[in-house]
Amino acid sequence: MHKVWLLFDPRRTLVALFTFLFVLALLIHFILLSTDRFNWLEGPKRAAQAQSLVLPQMPA
Repeated sequence: MHKVWLLFDPRRTLVALFTFLFVLALLIHFILLSTDRFNWLEGPKRAAQAQSLVLPQMPA
């Protein structure tokens, strides 16, 4: 394994790895925030609750 670190500079490799993982974590969190189910800041949308209050009409 030490021969791999002779090919790559450990400092630059670890900085690149942590930068990639940080960007990936931000991307995943923003994707989750854009969904209705996993948006922990705003909660579920009001339109979903309003649809449950609509009563079906009886046929004439």
